[in-house]
Amino acid sequence: MNPTNDASSDDTTRDTDGFPEQFGRTHRFSLGVPRGFTVSPDGARVLFLRSTSGTDPVSRLWLYEDGAERLLADPLGDGLGDEAGDRVPPEELVRRERAGETSSGVVSYATDAQVRLAAFALAGGLRVVRTDGSPPRRIRAAGPVVDPRPSPDGTLIAYVSGGALRVVTAEGTDDRVLAAPDGDRVTYGLSDHVSAESIHRSRGYWWSPGSDALLVARVDTSMVRRRYISDPAHPERPPREMAYPAAGTANAGVSLHLVRLSGERLAVRLPREADADHPGGAWTDRSFEYVVSAAWDGHGPLVSVQTRDQRSVYVLAVDPGTGGTWVLSRAHDRAWVALRPGTPLRLPSGALVVPARPGGDSQGLAFDGPQTPVGLEVREVVGSSGDRVFFTASEEPTEVHVWSYAATPPGATTAVPVPVPVRVSEAPGVHTAVVGGPTVVLDSRTPQGQTVTVLRDGAPVGRIAVLAETPLVVPRPAALSLGKRELRSRLYLPSWHRPGDGPLPVLLNPYAGHGMQVVLKVRAWWTAVSQWFAEQGFAVLVTDGRGTPGRGEAWEKSVHGDRLTVVLGDQIDALHSAAERCSALDPARVAVRGWSFGGYLAAAAVLRHPEVFHAAVAGAAPADRRLYDTHWEERFLGHPDVLPENYERSSLLSEAAGLSRPLMLMHGLADDNVAVAHMLRFSAALLAAGRPHTVLPLSGAGHRVAGPAAGNLLLLERDFLKKSLGVEHGGPAARTPGRTPES
Repeated sequence: MNPTNDASSDDTTRDTDGFPEQFGRTHRFSLGVPRGFTVSPDGARVLFLRSTSGTDPVSRLWLYEDGAERLLADPLGDGLGDEAGDRVPPEELVRRERAGETSSGVVSYATDAQVRLAAFALAGGLRVVRTDGSPPRRIRAAGPVVDPRPSPDGTLIAYVSGGALRVVTAEGTDDRVLAAPDGDRVTYGLSDHVSAESIHRSRGYWWSPGSDALLVARVDTSMVRRRYISDPAHPERPPREMAYPAAGTANAGVSLHLVRLSGERLAVRLPREADADHPGGAWTDRSFEYVVSAAWDGHGPLVSVQTRDQRSVYVLAVDPGTGGTWVLSRAHDRAWVALRPGTPLRLPSGALVVPARPGGDSQGLAFDGPQTPVGLEVREVVGSSGDRVFFTASEEPTEVHVWSYAATPPGATTAVPVPVPVRVSEAPGVHTAVVGGPTVVLDSRTPQGQTVTVLRDGAPVGRIAVLAETPLVVPRPAALSLGKRELRSRLYLPSWHRPGDGPLPVLLNPYAGHGMQVVLKVRAWWTAVSQWFAEQGFAVLVTDGRGTPGRGEAWEKSVHGDRLTVVLGDQIDALHSAAERCSALDPARVAVRGWSFGGYLAAAAVLRHPEVFHAAVAGAAPADRRLYDTHWEERFLGHPDVLPENYERSSLLSEAAGLSRPLMLMHGLADDNVAVAHMLRFSAALLAAGRPHTVLPLSGAGHRVAGPAAGNLLLLERDFLKKSLGVEHGGPAARTPGRTPES
């Protein structure tokens, strides 16, 4: 075997014993990492969020200007502490859960157009700060505040409280309602669950460039089924109610309205259903139920909508005077129309940037006709400066780079596209960016760690500090391309393992689900976790197979109608190929672990292929696909009433009687994304079939386990897997004589 190695040759693994505790207290090494960048249009100012160290969980607002950082808002100082009665409203807690937020303090903010004024919520109170050096100020609001946003001219602050969209002056006067709920289960200015969780549209209102009106989402959840999230460890507390549209059930009703500061309100006339070009299928629903994006630029409001079956997406221009709409772009697909973040985007020239297939199967961008070159797999549009668009894309799926493309060359009077995009990032790794005028903030993750570089006119002019702790375990993976599909994989071996040593038990540690890659040329928390398990005596194999991003639409859509078969097949192919190439792997002792889709895959592995997999740990596994939300699940499997066979072949409950290997199930009892009902129903089916298994309920934990519990779970998983595989505990692993990996 001659794999390449992602880590530098002098990297050595240090304190493996201290790693789980470090993993927990650093919130998976996310603390101290700058994020949430905003660049002013002139490129002079960069705002961002960051805590003060790799163990500080309190996020603060910072300014980078003239090559130096300055603290703008400190929740523990500046007189910003909680006032009597301040509390984080439930809507904000939900927003944070959808965003995966695990820190406290200033966790989000918004600015005016010139990035001179920032607004943020702190413990439900409204705060503003200017970038001129003046201290932050409190603004009295009508109630607990969610998602405050300054008007482009900086004179007003809009915010949501009690489901109503309100506005107050930046000086704290004239607080008034712009749109009040017209029903018990109606809100204005907030996102619904599906839009925030599965479509990733977290916002519910958008200012006009003239600061005189807003485009506002009205969400009616009265028809959506309710779920109730309780904490059994605190039976005295009432359960939390949430509107959760499970597959096949009613979605929230989302409509858009133009609301003027004068009090006028005008409904946006969105199309009811797609036209005759809409692709058919065994299940077809042409009604436009999803508002997937919205914006308001110098040409007016811009909205995109998607049909319930996700086979059509229309991009619409909105007339702000009448609420009428007309179609600027249509996209259709017989499986589903893939949504690319950052699109649609309309440039100052009026050119529209939308996803396109430039040829073959790679996903590109179209600029009112011209397209990016074949072979450049576009991931996301990250911004624009004038008519130059910045986006992330891959030529090789394990790397993501920032590129720019000039829709209108300098000096041109018409939109004449430059034929060749320009790559902005250089080092091998995964890069993204935020843009403002001549400034690009380049956020780079490489095998050596993370850096944030400020570029001006293409040249580095400074850096924003990354204060995250360095993992005590240094990842040292070997890069592999396995099997006939050249599956991108990483193999982690213990630092103490030498050629000629005995074979090691194998641990597969994939995610392998739609929308996420873990086989990337980076040092990240998941690569450190894989190396830590290797140091415990495993050969750890991580593979991105079919269904994951980065290798074209056919690759991603190969899971259409069946979420497991090809995914499991690729994991098995990678395992066999790696074992043939590397004698350090013992295919007679194979375990698999994972969380969310990875946990679902782990449980399926021991159910369907006990001849290959001998033990599994499944965390937050969505075992019953009917319980997951409409937009996510119907994308792959259709409507459960029309295509029940798709849900049957992709769910685990009916296969419970086949379990013959050790299986540990873990789940947060407060998980409102993958409900704990998944685990409880699966466990009940296993129990009814007389199949022993281990259940670990996590009291108070949501879908993302943070803090000390996250580190301690690693230890519990390690011990369970070693015991299940008959591996000696402690020190280099060796096969125990007389033991087999049977349960």
